Parts: sequence; structure tokens; C-alpha cells
Amino acid sequence: MQTVRATCAETATGVRLEVPADDREAFPTDEVVRIVCDGDELFGRIERALTGEDRFVPGVYDTPDAARDPSGATDRLLEWTDAHDVAAGGSVLIDVIEPEFLYGLREPGETTFYDAREPPSESLSDIAKDLEDQ
Repeated sequence: MQTVRATCAETATGVRLEVPADDREAFPTDEVVRIVCDGDELFGRIERALTGEDRFVPGVYDTPDAARDPSGATDRLLEWTDAHDVAAGGSVLIDVIEPEFLYGLREPGETTFYDAREPPSESLSDIAKDLEDQ
């Protein structure tokens, strides 16, 4: 399993996780993925920085819809960083459990176990995405 060291950065509305450009291949751009935080499976959108090739996770939410449009939704990433005392500029480890589908957050030095599973087939994924868009 690949592990990427991200940096917690403060934003006007909370925090985000910044992924270095060297590790960008492990993160799909502008896609909603599953993110495990303390055993809870949540959702986050991977975005590309306006300049450069860096990627970042602007927040983690309870539903895929909230990850796409977070207005009014609770950002669980802010809760997670507060609970784990991760300050702005601090490190967070992102485990790539299943590339482009499932990721996990943990503090450096912490050991975490995940339930790995296969992403849905492309046809099922396309049907689910179509239903979410309606």
C-alpha cells in the first residue's frame, strides 16, 4: 500500500490537505473518492491546484453530493484534524488503499487497519453516477 505525506493547510473556511506534485499520480483530479477517517467511510473530492501539479483535498463529507457541493455541509476533515491535534503546516498520512477509489487518513506514527474492497465495475459506477446527477 502506498502512503503519501500530505500537509494540512489553513483556508478561509477550515483546512485542506495538500498533496505534493511527486505523488499526484495516486490521486484522480476532480473526482469524488471514499476517505476513511477513524473507521468512518466518508467522501472527498480531489482537486488540482490552480498553479502547478499539486493536488489537494479541500474537505471530507458524509455524502458524495456534499463532497461535490459542500455549501451547508459539515466538513469532517476539520473535525478530524482538531481531534488529532494536527495544526496548519503539520503532516497527515494518506494511505492509498485502492487507487482512484479508497483512501485513508492517519497521523504520522499511527498504525491503522482498513477493510480493502474492490471498486464497483465501470458499468455500475457509471449507473450510480448518472443517478446521483439526476
